[in-house]
This record gives sequence, structure tokens and C-alpha cells, in this order.
Amino acid sequence: MRALLILIAWLLPAAAHADDLYTFKADQAPRWASPENAKAQPGAGGQKNRGAKGHAFETIAQGQSLVLADITGPGIIDRMWLTLQDRSPERLRSLRLDIYWDGAKTPAVSVPFGDFFLQNAGQMVTLDTALFSSPEGRSFISYIPMPFRKGARIVVTNESATEVPLFFYDVDYRAVAVLDDALYFHAWWHRDRATELGKDFEILPKVTGRGRFLGASVNVQSNTAYEKTWWGEGEVKIWLDGDTTHPTLNGTGAEDYAGTGWGMGAYINRYQGAPVADETTGRWSFYRFHIPDPVFFAGNARVTLQQIGGAMKPDVIRLQKQGAKLIPVTIDPGGRKGFAQLLDSGKPLSDPSLPDGWTNFYRSDDVSAVAWFYLDRPENGLPPLAPVADRTADLRKPASK
Repeated sequence: MRALLILIAWLLPAAAHADDLYTFKADQAPRWASPENAKAQPGAGGQKNRGAKGHAFETIAQGQSLVLADITGPGIIDRMWLTLQDRSPERLRSLRLDIYWDGAKTPAVSVPFGDFFLQNAGQMVTLDTALFSSPEGRSFISYIPMPFRKGARIVVTNESATEVPLFFYDVDYRAVAVLDDALYFHAWWHRDRATELGKDFEILPKVTGRGRFLGASVNVQSNTAYEKTWWGEGEVKIWLDGDTTHPTLNGTGAEDYAGTGWGMGAYINRYQGAPVADETTGRWSFYRFHIPDPVFFAGNARVTLQQIGGAMKPDVIRLQKQGAKLIPVTIDPGGRKGFAQLLDSGKPLSDPSLPDGWTNFYRSDDVSAVAWFYLDRPENGLPPLAPVADRTADLRKPASK
């Protein structure tokens, strides 16, 4: 229990654990795994070129893997810093990040490199958040605490068509004496290039065990069949501990989940944000970290995002006539009075008895997401990462400046 409380404290705002700055931890030893000390051994750093920066980076050949850290014994990863020259959308989706805990056969983390670090919308963004940072949009930093009991193995695999000539990294962790009851960190990524009409997108499929949903980053490439209508009316829903038909936690819209409202502009905050909100190219990215509002689960959890957009009624009727695939859901005339629930009534949008107003409708877009969570076991049983061809297909680029 003590280790779990330590983990929770690290996820709270800085003021909650400020005393850690001046408290000596006799049972903890700092270690850095980097190309200059790949095994993070005491007194073994900087041995090449007489200590004068002889091995600051690695090269990852096409199809090859690089082990960033291979740690034996209990510890906590506090920070990962990485950078490379080619930070194109294709490269960031082609590199795969895998993390294994305690000798497990399958990784707890298996995600595209860029998406893991909030860089998931086809461009590098300068950001500084509670969990991830990129001071000038040229590096990738994680501050997520990742405890392990017996060992940790972190691997980057180059699944692109060319080598990565310059890959720099630091994995900063503490070796500790005992860590017997902390939760394991996990991350899972999924993409649906054309979401099914009327079906929620799964941010996190059902996972079983005791844990904590830490948050998610969602990327949307909006379908041009709906022109520039708003895609983000869908609600985030979180099923907890045996929920069946209906979830315990139910939001009110995509932009609401990310802490804003009435649409979404580009912004980056400590616990929520939208690094990219580009109506011109139809590229959107938003995230939410459940740090001030923890989401624990005792038996299982599942997280989804409804695929619902909205526009004024005449525009939705026009899109229908143009052949856009959609299902009208509601009409909002400007308040609860006269609010029309079309799925319950079964009335077509053209019914003259229906009011005019903002009309929500099921739609189909290209959606992907990475979910971060903790679990009481080193493996999660989720589907493996999609092949590189699926991850990189039809990536939309920023508008030319």
C-alpha cells in the first residue's frame, strides 16, 4: 500500500509532494540509461573517446530494434527524453515504442512513437504538460512515473523504409530497494480510418484488473463528405466495474471532455488541451489527463467516444441529399423546450413537425487514440499494435505556409 500511495502522490500537483525535494531517500539510487551508459551501471558512463562525447547517439537500421533500457530489479522510471532528426508524420508513426515489465512476454506499452508523446496529428508541436513536454517541438519527453518490481525493458523498433541515422535518448530511473504493490503503467493505440456509423470508437477496450485510467489523446482526420461541419459532438463514456448497457461516467461532448466548449481551438494546458485544431485541413488532436480527477477501477474499465457531429438543420439535410452517410440524432432549437430526440421518435429530419436548430448526427471519420492507464499486472491482453501500413496510410499533412 505504501508504494501505491507514493505513486498516487507523484501524479498529484507539485505542491502535494514538494517535501520530496529536500527529503533524502536512502533506499533509492539514480540511474540514466543512454548511449553513453547503455546498461546504466555505476561509474560506467562516457567511456568512449576518453570521455569526450564518444557515443551520444545510436543508428537504427530499417527493420531493426534498439533497446533503450534493460533493467533488473525494482525501480521507477521518472523521465524519458528522446530526439531524432526526421520527425515527419510517416517516421513518427513508423517507429514503435514497446515497454515490458517484469519479464512479461507481451508489452504493456506498444504504440506509435509520436502518438505516445502527444505528437499525433502530422506535425510537431511545442508543448509543456503535466505528463509530456517538447520545449521547441524537436524532442519527446515523458514524465509519467512507471514503477516495476523485477525489471523493465524499453525498445524502439524502426518499421519505416529507411534507417534512423541519429537517435538520442535518456531513460532516467531510480533503482529502489522494494516496490511490491505499485500499479504497472500501460499504453494502447488504435486507429479506425472510417468509423462505423452509429458505433462508438473505442479509446480503450475492456481491460480487467485493478487500476487507474490516466487519460487519452485522440486524433481526428475529419471526413470531407461532411464538408467543414463540426465533428466533435460525441460524448466520452467510461464503463467501470461491471457496467453493462450504460456507463458510470458520461461526458457531454469531445471538446467538453478536453476542457473547452462550443467548438475547439488550438491550446495546450497542464491537464487538457488541443495541440492541433485545423479546420482548413480537417486535422484535430486533443488530450485529457485524469490527474486532478482520478478514475480508479476495481475490476474492469472501458472507454469510448461517440462518433457524432453537428450542423444547422438545413446543412444536414443538404449533406444527406449529397449522399453523405449520416444518421440524424437530435435537433436543438435553443433549449430543452422543443428539443427533438430523433432516435426515439423515429421521425425523418424532413418531417415538418420538427423544429429548426442545431442538428446532431452520427458520422464516420478517421479516428485514432492512445490511452494511458495503470493496471495491477504487467500484461493487459489487448490486441497488438496495428501493422505500420495501417498506421501510416493517408496521413494528412498541415497546410502549406
